Amino acid sequence: HAEGSRALRRGLRVRLRAADGPRLLALPYTPVWATTWAHEANEMIAPALGIEEPLPVIDWPRLFETDPEGLYWKTRYVVAWAAGRPFAWIDDMVTDLDVRYVAETHGPHALLLRIDPRTGLREAHWERLREWAGTVA
Repeated sequence: HAEGSRALRRGLRVRLRAADGPRLLALPYTPVWATTWAHEANEMIAPALGIEEPLPVIDWPRLFETDPEGLYWKTRYVVAWAAGRPFAWIDDMVTDLDVRYVAETHGPHALLLRIDPRTGLREAHWERLREWAGTVA
């Protein structure tokens, strides 16, 4: 753990539904944490979702750097991490610019799903995740 990282996160509100853990694990994907919580997501978020086994984590080379083209700072890293594999990315900060960039650089087998952090995943999101999985199976 980075020294003081837990203290820095105390003010960050995370809205979780325990029922989302089993739903996430039931999707035909390999879930991966793409969060600044990094490996602490397995310790602090996963238990609240009922996820017992640690999930893989994208290790960010640098955090919060400004992108020269205005992309969300995670976007290029997520695309590089996927290395051509299909992926669905759920985040509250992706924009239409990120969606276009991923479509142009990664191709059609990526789903960027923007959620409202105040409400989290809704039924329509779950439907979209299941529907999209059928397009890449």
